[in-house]
Amino acid sequence: MAAHRATRESAGPEISCYNDSYVNDIRLKLKAYFEQHAQERDRWKSRSRYYHERISHLVRGLIPAGQKVAEIGCGTGDLLSALSPSGGMGIDFSHRMIEIARSKYPALQFTVDDLEQLGSQEPCDYVVLSDVLGSLADVWLGLRQLHKLCHPGTRVIITHYNYLWEPLLRMSEALGLKARQPLQHWLPLADIENLMALNGFRVVRKGYSMLLPIWLPGLSYLVNRFLAPIPGLRRLCLVQYLVARPELPRPQAPKPEPSVSIVVPCLDEEGHILPLVERLPRLGAFTEVVFVDGGSTDGTVQKIERVLSEGREGFRFKLIHQGGRFGKGDAVRKGFAACSGEILMILDADLSVAPEDLPKFYLALIESRGELINGSRLNYPMEDEAMRYLNNMGNKLFGMALSWLIDRHVRDTLCGTKALSREHYERIKTQRDYFGEFDPFGDFDLLFGAARLGLEIVDMPVRYRSRAYGATKISRFKHGALLARMCLVAMRKLKFA
Repeated sequence: MAAHRATRESAGPEISCYNDSYVNDIRLKLKAYFEQHAQERDRWKSRSRYYHERISHLVRGLIPAGQKVAEIGCGTGDLLSALSPSGGMGIDFSHRMIEIARSKYPALQFTVDDLEQLGSQEPCDYVVLSDVLGSLADVWLGLRQLHKLCHPGTRVIITHYNYLWEPLLRMSEALGLKARQPLQHWLPLADIENLMALNGFRVVRKGYSMLLPIWLPGLSYLVNRFLAPIPGLRRLCLVQYLVARPELPRPQAPKPEPSVSIVVPCLDEEGHILPLVERLPRLGAFTEVVFVDGGSTDGTVQKIERVLSEGREGFRFKLIHQGGRFGKGDAVRKGFAACSGEILMILDADLSVAPEDLPKFYLALIESRGELINGSRLNYPMEDEAMRYLNNMGNKLFGMALSWLIDRHVRDTLCGTKALSREHYERIKTQRDYFGEFDPFGDFDLLFGAARLGLEIVDMPVRYRSRAYGATKISRFKHGALLARMCLVAMRKLKFA
């Protein structure tokens, strides 16, 4: 058990302030869905027997027989039984699934538990999550809890479907060829690896499997045995998988908690100010909130002044007047100049990214998971109308362009939530003239600056939701043209200097 404790410490401190009602509602809906469809599970699995046999074959090749294995999201227990464990523990949040599993495999242990709120568990040699990530309301939180099942030698095995197959899978559901499922998360292998790293796991092996997931006599064997491993073709496979191990804690002297400053740019956001202040979590030695108003005319300033007069225990509030409608990038720079905290964060006032997500950014910094923590809105399904189609496509294109420009993976360049240390921001600030100051949002300013200094940029997946008040300030064509211009400047500076 000492080894178990040592591994759990590597995940860093627990977060007690994460209580996003929106995400909790999604979690409850997912549980209700699987409870409702538990009785149909085995019938649907029998109709896609070849796929499940190939998954069992893949996982058996990664786990020797006779090991102590825990399977998260075990369903009715078939995969766990196929692994021939010396001690097998199946965990699922569906009571009905667990009842069926117990009746089918009485020699194995099955328990009802939720990975995202996992209770105390005995460590195992292997932990398996097969087709589970898409059923987690908060993947970051779920992966963080895995340390409760790990000792230093534990291996975590994850399989997840390749998002390129989404149209075919949805078509199969419409035709009644596979069971309908809630909309899954967009998690390419690189993003899963990033999430593992954020939570203290190091990937030791990864790959793709199953180019043809249905049984056609002779052809399925030839395609999956000889064509699926070919470079290029393998990225088209249905299944992506990885094997990871927990990182051991690095010995270090205890450090005092750093102070945190959160910059909140505002422009006509009256209806969001009070809910934002109520929902902000306390972070670090103290939490400072710097509102930067860009010339609001709807009562936003009056609401902020009310917050300043009433206060909130454990928080310090400031109001900065931007002096005109000069854009978010200018607001961020003026806000950071007024901050006194050691960690600097940005949070949009429109609540499209939940204040409850900020502890993730804080923990990623103090646990040294990265040096610029960049929010990514493009992994989870979005609320209706949260992001218009053209904006979504533009964000994805800019993400691909920026990833090429800075030679590192960045999923979402324009998420308004970011975090970095004051020390690193001051270094970026001194290099700002290299790229210029025409970034309207301030996101490229930080990303390009961090890349030029060789800082470690890490994506943090967040859920993106529609605003409850007011209108968006983004002009997709005008601002898109400015960002395209900045990409061209960066290409000249970074690629062809």
